Amino acid sequence: MTIGSAIESAAAHPPMHRRRRFISRGKVKVDHKDLVREEFTRQADDYAAAPMIRDPGHISMLVEMVAPAPDARLLEVATGPGHVALAFAAVCREVVGIDLTEAPLKIAERNKAERAITNARFQLADADRLPFEDGEFDIVVCRFAVHHFDNPTGVIREMARVCRVGGTVAIEDMISSEDRARADYYNEFERLRDSSHTKALPLSEMAQLLGSARCELSRFTSYGMRNPVDGWFKSGHTPPDREAKARAMIERDVAEDLSGARSVRIDGQLYFTHRIAMLVTRKLAPLAC
Repeated sequence: MTIGSAIESAAAHPPMHRRRRFISRGKVKVDHKDLVREEFTRQADDYAAAPMIRDPGHISMLVEMVAPAPDARLLEVATGPGHVALAFAAVCREVVGIDLTEAPLKIAERNKAERAITNARFQLADADRLPFEDGEFDIVVCRFAVHHFDNPTGVIREMARVCRVGGTVAIEDMISSEDRARADYYNEFERLRDSSHTKALPLSEMAQLLGSARCELSRFTSYGMRNPVDGWFKSGHTPPDREAKARAMIERDVAEDLSGARSVRIDGQLYFTHRIAMLVTRKLAPLAC
């Protein structure tokens, strides 16, 4: 599917407004943001060390696509351990990274100190309510976090709000199939592994959310990363019962091709592919009243 047809598909099926999300644990309902804090406190060290998150080669792909000016002021939303923010700090005047959870921010501060970087700072903040003025940044980026947001529409609007007109809003994230049943199957085994996962969006929906926030697509690419299932469960600290259910779904996917994740067994080991999209957009002026 081309990006043009993806946008047309999303326009025909616009995303619904999302209410605050709660997860049931027996008789107890847990706020989704509390789940995110819990998961990323438990996973902080393993997440920071995961190749998909820390690999300099993949991070440099995003930096090169965004192509910031040397005097740019950049915000990273959901910075986690700060790998992306610190990579941008090498080519930008100033970088700010925000995250909902304290544990990964402590790792980001440690990484910053180890590299003696002085033009980056990190702070605790909610992506739904960014504590910045309209148009405060030249560039706003978010990498591998949209699938954890319970309100991606609101977060993307906030990203656009704090970006100046003519500036850049960029997202890199996992995407799911345009086929609803296949996307649902994929997202279900992702949620079994990590309860803070909400939904990897189809490319069409991601493009539509950016477009509805007055962000015009300027550059786009996609790629796949084959993921070893055993390591994926280990880094997620998945409880045994949930791991067993997710593993059974992936085994079935190998045989029946139900998710679009290209699940496969190689030399006795299970793998599936994370499909990833990078969208770099230009913030447009508001429509005239």
